[in-house]
Amino acid sequence: MTQVTAMLVMFVLYGVLPAAGLYLGYRGIKKVTAPKMLEYKAMPQLGYIPEKSLPIEVKTALDQINGKGEKLRVIYGDTNNDGKIDDKDTVNETYIMIQNLMDRHIPLAVADYRRLHDLDVGDVGDGALADTTKIKHSNVTGKEALLDVLSTINTQFDDLLNASYHQDGQKLLATNRYLQKRFDNPADNTEFQKLDSSVSNDVNIQAIESPAGTNVSAEDIKL
Repeated sequence: MTQVTAMLVMFVLYGVLPAAGLYLGYRGIKKVTAPKMLEYKAMPQLGYIPEKSLPIEVKTALDQINGKGEKLRVIYGDTNNDGKIDDKDTVNETYIMIQNLMDRHIPLAVADYRRLHDLDVGDVGDGALADTTKIKHSNVTGKEALLDVLSTINTQFDDLLNASYHQDGQKLLATNRYLQKRFDNPADNTEFQKLDSSVSNDVNIQAIESPAGTNVSAEDIKL
């Protein structure tokens, strides 16, 4: 072993390896002690917020909205039913509205609440100001105002999911009616190839319709 090789080995053993060990140890300790952040697949913009900084009721509402929002994005975004949302899908107003709620309105509402929370000074302490003090000219606290926003979005997402259920259910009923009519009255076999267009023409349903029969438009849902 030459002198240069020996020096290189000594440098690796007593220089690089200890430094790497210290660095990895620091990263490991930092990762273990770091606060757990919010993780929402449908709302990645909230990923910078520590879980402990939000009340349990708010996190519960966000969990519900995240699950429903992810389903709705697939329902209204994957228009060609290929299992993914890409440039081949036709973007509609409902999908854009859902995206705006998940990407903009909800993160902004949470950020507004956190600013109220951080304004807490004096004897109240620990962010209780936003949870106990009524907002001027209203009868709600900052926490209640945020929960109202999330509740409104949650309710509208329920309406969209219910509308999708009944819409797809009507398509199944229309398909069955067509098949029964087709088999009860045999005709030219070429007519069977028109199943998709016949079902489409038989079902004339609004894209967003609540079970109660009232229409839910994107304007009703935008905040």
